[in-house]
Amino acid sequence: MLDSFGRKIDYLRISVTDRCNLRCLYCMPAEGVPLKPHSHILSYEQIRDVAAAATALGVRKIRLTGGEPLVRRDIAALVRMLASLKGIDDLAMTTNGILLEEMAETLKRAGLKRINVSLDTLDPARYRELTRGGDIRRVLNGLNAAAKAGLAPIKINMLVFDQTTRSEIGLMEDFCAKRGFVLQLIRRFSLAEGLRPCGEIQTHRPPQCNRCNRLRLTADGRLKPCLFSNIEIHVNFSDIRASLLAAVAAKPERGTSCNTREMWQIGG
Repeated sequence: MLDSFGRKIDYLRISVTDRCNLRCLYCMPAEGVPLKPHSHILSYEQIRDVAAAATALGVRKIRLTGGEPLVRRDIAALVRMLASLKGIDDLAMTTNGILLEEMAETLKRAGLKRINVSLDTLDPARYRELTRGGDIRRVLNGLNAAAKAGLAPIKINMLVFDQTTRSEIGLMEDFCAKRGFVLQLIRRFSLAEGLRPCGEIQTHRPPQCNRCNRLRLTADGRLKPCLFSNIEIHVNFSDIRASLLAAVAAKPERGTSCNTREMWQIGG
């Protein structure tokens, strides 16, 4: 699929749930999170149908996100469904790693190829602070299990805060290098600020917009053409192909600051 600006759209990020077993400071409030009723969340069969239509249109890469995807019951069943689709070259998942130790082998057998694990620090106290109570030992055990299961490459998503020190980054670099993990440093930004103020006109797209190749499917069945946009297309399950094409056609040249969803609702 090509959008209106000649960008090839071949990547679908699927949020399978809006629930999470952590409450990271930068992602979710500590309490009072307005979760969707289970009846509003797409079934695995509906997700598979959207993915199948997307692959028929040229999508070759799928990533499962949340919320936290591993809290969705029997997530391996969905992985198995998606892995069986013809045309998928890459089936990946982004997880916080808390439940990974007990699920890594099952996910690999189901057809998951690789994972990204969110890990912003190696300091147990700092991790507990950032996640509001998370146990870093569970994440480290999960990483070991994932490596043993053969999920590769394993990528570590480290969010860099203003107060993150060079030594913290160095420790994470050493940690990843010794284990063959790929470290991805991610600068923290506000979705409210976005890439530019609403209404501001610029003549050149920044590199990240120039290369954008993705659509996002929310857990409640909406297609988001752009992370930095309020545009959402409700999936019409009577004509999924038309919904996907409409979402591609709606992709803006570049994002704005407008966004009505939080990161935990769209999976990044």
